[in-house]
Amino acid sequence: MEIILKQDVANLGYADDLVKVKDGYARNYLIPQGYAELATPAKKKMLAETIKQRAFKAEKIRKEAEFMAGKIEGLEVNIPAKASENGTLFGSVNNIMVAEALKAQHDIDIDRHKITINEDRIKELGQYTAQVNLHRDFKVELKLNVVPETAE
Repeated sequence: MEIILKQDVANLGYADDLVKVKDGYARNYLIPQGYAELATPAKKKMLAETIKQRAFKAEKIRKEAEFMAGKIEGLEVNIPAKASENGTLFGSVNNIMVAEALKAQHDIDIDRHKITINEDRIKELGQYTAQVNLHRDFKVELKLNVVPETAE
């Protein structure tokens, strides 16, 4: 079944993509949840016109993402966290902490939903990597240094 995605769906596609999925997945999940709509010939024509109109705006967003990727590429972010003497964290490091540290240390404001930590959980001090998804074409690696929090 062909559907048109209304919003980004992980491991499937981005908003306004025309994708083929199994009938049950579309009818039981994507369409009722509002993630997609059935791709009729009329809606395909509307989609083509919409995509043509958005081309200029998309290029501007793409250039902005490319600029941000250039700023972020190769950066290291220190994330202070409370830790025991043997290096185990009290809690874990998440994407909110990474976004706040990036803003505080490098004055770069990134939405926390665009940051994905490569490891399952960061529960110890050390060096890690995170991926910043700026645009569908630009994904940047960010180095994280989890350091013990110092008493000020």
